Parts: sequence; C-alpha cells; structure tokens
Amino acid sequence: MKKIILITIMLTSIIFSQDVNFSGYVRNYSGMLLGNGTNDFVILQNTFNLNIEKDFTNAAFKVNPIFYHDNSDSLSFNFREVYLDLNFDNFDLRVGKQQIVWGKADGVFITDIVSPKNLFQFLLPEFDEIRIGVEGAKFDYYIGDNTFEAVWLPIFTPTEFANPNSVWAVKQDFPLTPTFDYSNQNVKASLENSEFFAKYSALTSLIDFEIMGGYMWDDDPTMFSTLSPNGFGGMNLVITPEYKRLSLAGGSFSTTIGPFVLRGEGAYYFGKYFNTLTPNIDQGTIKKDYIHYMVGTDFTIYDINLSAQFIQKIILDYETVIRPTPLFNDEYSNMATFLARYSMLNETLDIELFSYYDFEFDDSLIRPRILYDYTDSINLQFGANIFTGSEGQFGQYDKNDMIYGKIIYSF
Repeated sequence: MKKIILITIMLTSIIFSQDVNFSGYVRNYSGMLLGNGTNDFVILQNTFNLNIEKDFTNAAFKVNPIFYHDNSDSLSFNFREVYLDLNFDNFDLRVGKQQIVWGKADGVFITDIVSPKNLFQFLLPEFDEIRIGVEGAKFDYYIGDNTFEAVWLPIFTPTEFANPNSVWAVKQDFPLTPTFDYSNQNVKASLENSEFFAKYSALTSLIDFEIMGGYMWDDDPTMFSTLSPNGFGGMNLVITPEYKRLSLAGGSFSTTIGPFVLRGEGAYYFGKYFNTLTPNIDQGTIKKDYIHYMVGTDFTIYDINLSAQFIQKIILDYETVIRPTPLFNDEYSNMATFLARYSMLNETLDIELFSYYDFEFDDSLIRPRILYDYTDSINLQFGANIFTGSEGQFGQYDKNDMIYGKIIYSF
C-alpha cells in the first residue's frame, strides 16, 4: 500500500509539473478459451499504460509505468521503462531501465536478445509488452549514416515464464517426477556478472545492415539433472535450474529489389547448453554451438501487404543424446511465418492474418484479427488464436484456442 501511495504521489507531481508530455492508453482485454469445452474466460484484464516524457536542451527523461488489473481483482504494477537521455554532438547516452530492440525479423528473436521476454501469456501480447526492460546504460556514437552502439547491463534479467498452474505453462517432459533445487539460480549483480553487447549499423542507398555481438547470460535456465537411488528400489530425479554464460555474434540486413523488400538476420551462438537423455552423465547436459537465422521478404499485391519468413536453427556437431524440447527437436529446426494485412475505409479498418508454422512438429499458431479505428482515440480489436498440432512450441497449447476482444483508448 505504501508503495502505491508513493508511486501515485511521484506520478502526480511529474504530470502536473511544467512542460511534461504524457500519453498512453487504457485497455480492456477479454479472451475466452474454446478448446477445452468450457468456454472459460482465460483473460479478463484492464490495463493502464502511461508515458511521461520531458525534453531539456541536451537531455530528456521517460517514465513508463503500467498497471494490470486482472480477473482475480489482483493489481500488478511495474515500470516498463525509466531512463535519462544525455545528448551530445556526436553521441547519446541512455541510463536506466529501457527496452532495446535489435534485428529485422518479425515475431522471432534472433539478434533481438538484449531485452528478455515475458512469456506469461506465451507470444500473444504485443511485442512491446513481451520485451522486458533491462537496467543498464546504452551508448550510441554517430558518424554520418553509421552508428556504433554499446550496451552494458550490470543486472541480469531472465525470461519470465508462466505460472506452473497457468494454461500457458511450458509442458515439461521428465522421465520421473522431479524435485527442484533452486539454490544455484540467482545471478548476483556485479561487474563480473555484467552483460555486454555491441552493434554497428549503417544506412546506405543500397542496403541497411547491422553487425552485432554479445557476452551475456542465457535468459533461459539450463536444467541440470541428477539421478540417485531413493532407498526403496527406485530413483530420485533432482532438477537444478542454473543460468549459464552465452556468447553470440551476428547481424541483419534489409534491401529493396524492385517491388520486394528482402530481409535477413542470423546469429552464431557459442556454448549453448542442451538437455540430454542421460541425466547421470554431465548432469544431463551437453554444450554445443548453434546457428539461428531468418530470410524473409515483404511485398504488396492488390493493396494487400504480404510478408513471409523462413527461420532455421542448426545445432552444430549434433549428437542423438540431445533430448527433444518444444524449441529444439533435431539437428535442424525449421519454421515459417506469414503475414497478410489489408486496409480499407480510409485506413480505419484493417484485416490481418499472422501465422507461425513449425515443420518438425507439424504445429502452428494462426492469428486472424480485425482492427477498427472507431475514433481517432478509440481502437477496437477482435481476433482469435488458433493452435494446431499435438506437440512442439505451438502444439503443446492445442487446447488453448481462444477468441478475444480489445477496446483501447489512447491519449
């Protein structure tokens, strides 16, 4: 209660101070399950998002609090972003909690790995809500149309997964009912444990491209496992989640050839831990490099904006002991996305279809929706999330087909 009072006082003082710009939205979001035969409302949520910004001569700040009121009368609050900008002749410095977006891919994370993900509702929220703000400093140095960007994160922020009782919890397949030991899961905030990223980007008349690298923690924990006799003729399985270091190098590009926009993005990951089928050897893990890349194109036919992407993951020096998961199945994991969007009524009504398809598991997520600007400030959305398949990243949620509606008032 004291926290809410202090936050309210702070926000009120900022809003009513001079020359402060504020914007945001109020949203009602309702979603009903169709796949379990009960037509349960899995989402009944009201959201208040506020952007508070002020510009100075050579500086600026932004505070972005967001409040969620869910169907259980619970009120959750966090600062999506809170940062200060310092602007100089050839460089900028941003310090504080911020979202950092890299790469050219739509709907997938390849080099866009600085900000971790909030998977409380899988991949269904808007991507600015899926990305979690990170605490740190970002330095941008400009030379003409070239930019060098460096990021330092002294505090590690991991992926946030859905509650185990949620319909969006990741399905875990263990040979025995495990006991979890979380004693090694914390990463202390220290200089030694900091994360570092760098990116060079260039805008030319022929091509836009980025080259990046990072020394980071894997946002998803490695599940180390041990088997031991339980004294009754059986075995105990202990799972110890632990975050491990990970390095990567990659880049992205986009260019225009006639009516087509061609996009590509790729990264080489050094030393990713994978789980294996042998928990008694190396604690059920194996360390491998892997490649993650995308090639895609955007074009227009009869005023319909179309986009298609092919995404592949390749585990190098593959061994058959690697245990299949919803994200990695075999040596090669292949996925495609497709987007079609058509605007009408003076661009006040949009009809959209976005889909993922995983070739290995033959599963997909199909997302049709209609967006209508009722007024300049009120937007109405109606859509569905349809999961197909019985396993894999999307098939594991086959019973979570849903329809939803959103009413958004922006100010």
